[in-house]
Amino acid sequence: MMQHHQSGRPVAGPSSSGSNNSGNTVINRSKVIKGPSSRTTNGGEASSASASAGGEAGHYNNNNNNNTIKGGGATAASVSANEFKTKTVLKEAVDAVVSSFAKHSQGYGRVNVVEALQEFWQMKQARGADLKNGALVIYESVPSSSPPYVCYVTLPGGSCFGSFQNCPTKAEARRSAAKIALMNSVFNEHPSRQISDDFIEKAVAEARASFKGDPDEADNPNTGIGAFRFMLEANKGRTMLEFQELMTVFQLLHWNGSLKAMRERQCSRQEVVAHYSHRALDDDMRSQMALDWIAREQETPGIVSRELNMAERELEAARLAGRELRFPKEKREILMLACSQVAHGDGLSS
Repeated sequence: MMQHHQSGRPVAGPSSSGSNNSGNTVINRSKVIKGPSSRTTNGGEASSASASAGGEAGHYNNNNNNNTIKGGGATAASVSANEFKTKTVLKEAVDAVVSSFAKHSQGYGRVNVVEALQEFWQMKQARGADLKNGALVIYESVPSSSPPYVCYVTLPGGSCFGSFQNCPTKAEARRSAAKIALMNSVFNEHPSRQISDDFIEKAVAEARASFKGDPDEADNPNTGIGAFRFMLEANKGRTMLEFQELMTVFQLLHWNGSLKAMRERQCSRQEVVAHYSHRALDDDMRSQMALDWIAREQETPGIVSRELNMAERELEAARLAGRELRFPKEKREILMLACSQVAHGDGLSS
């Protein structure tokens, strides 16, 4: 069971100027754009998301960054070197953004990243951001009796990040998680992260190239690429973090086999997209997915524990790479729910 914590009070002072001036913040973040950190935090969401929207590309595994984790078949030494280099650049990029934010918010001193992250989202809410559940930032500490400690942070819209460093204390783990979340929050304000007509055309072209789709498919809402375009068009003006939050639902539906089942019931992709675009990822949806895995366990004993082990490894790799974690984290929680019911020989109430 996770230990849930709520963030502290907002930081005092005019820090809203720092978050509002995302252009200045991003100007100081050349390492964020050029280094692997921008790729590992949010890179490739658009083309990867089309796999879950269309349900055509097989099991979604966030493979766009596997070269960072697996080393592309290189030797163990080169893999270790690549991981070290990636983590070094990621840390430099995070520190650059946090430092820039500190200059805007508290002079040139150190910034309390936990309070700064909370204040950033409170500022966004005050300026009219549509935050259905308020501006509260939530931290979850993974229970452990010894270091390294791990902490996850969930942003108001649902995006999740985790501590990406070896943290000797729980407080340091929380700061590490807040750093990567603050970096993504600030970077997400940049105009390049908003879904525009140009962005849609590039994203659809990348998705089509990735899955070798027919060019005519992009305008047909009954195809995977067409459904992806439909979703992008429906979310024009939103940021990539907001779009990724929506896509998490479709990634889970694809992973769980629900999209395939809906196709077999002759549901059009456009109908599915229109329905689930307004469906919140809640306990009811998690319970329904857990029920599906309990049914699979009855057919194939051991499948839930195997899938859970895979989800835990995926979550750990994504956390250490500094990537957005909502999808693998939700998978793990759904499977843990199913596993607990299987262990007790019970079913879940529908």
